[in-house]
Amino acid sequence: LLLLLLQISASCLWLGHGEVVTSFKSSCPQFFFRGTPPNAALVPESPAWICQRYQNHYYFATLYDKRKRIPVYSAYLYQPESGKRPNTWLVEPQLVGTSYPKTMEREWTLLNNFGVSLDQLKESQAINQDYKNLTGLNRGHLNPNGHHNSSSSRTATFTLTNIVPQNQKLNGGEWNNYEQQTMMKKTQGCTTTYVVVGAVPGNNYIAKGRVNKPSHIWSSACCEVNTNQRKSWAVIAENDKNEVELLTLGELEDRLTQLYGRGKVSLFDNDCPRE
Repeated sequence: LLLLLLQISASCLWLGHGEVVTSFKSSCPQFFFRGTPPNAALVPESPAWICQRYQNHYYFATLYDKRKRIPVYSAYLYQPESGKRPNTWLVEPQLVGTSYPKTMEREWTLLNNFGVSLDQLKESQAINQDYKNLTGLNRGHLNPNGHHNSSSSRTATFTLTNIVPQNQKLNGGEWNNYEQQTMMKKTQGCTTTYVVVGAVPGNNYIAKGRVNKPSHIWSSACCEVNTNQRKSWAVIAENDKNEVELLTLGELEDRLTQLYGRGKVSLFDNDCPRE
């Protein structure tokens, strides 16, 4: 009986560490403050919970909308360091099927080494071709590579499940200023900073209706100063203007509650201050 229980336990552990998972709480809680992901008010009709895994290591978590083919949000720990920007874009094999690799791969690898067809890949996610020949838009990272401290963690952010069509001026302008400058100032004195950054689906699409263009991009942070002190902040930007609005966490949650229209949004555990 003991041997049987050990076998069951081992199989559950193995299943729990798959790439596409059933729950962030049980599979990659380390990317969320107090192990608490955003609540169900952000969950789309066709969700996929992805523990983003590259070279057998988890680097962040993404709730992905398989129908709109964009991430709802990505969650990660803020650990910035300068380094070389990767240039290879990856896709998520497990969105095609659970029998495929549990780590992100290049399209070429999936098509040529695992017998996946391009149509199979396109069914569940965005592909490189979807982002070709864009006008006024580019590939906008939710989780930016500059917020990571190793080449492998930076490469892991270059998955198309972490990308949305973002206004080119915003992405290279005020949003970039927030990611690089404001975050550095805000995180002074923080020991650990948890970030949840997301995109509100819009009414427009690219790639002949395949990939949604978000109406808004938003980001939120909860920082631990010490065991008894925490601080938070948030921003939101319309995806057709080069403007970023600084908010309290509570203000962003209220705004997202209105924008998503699926009930009261909660992005972090209640111990993260809303004011």
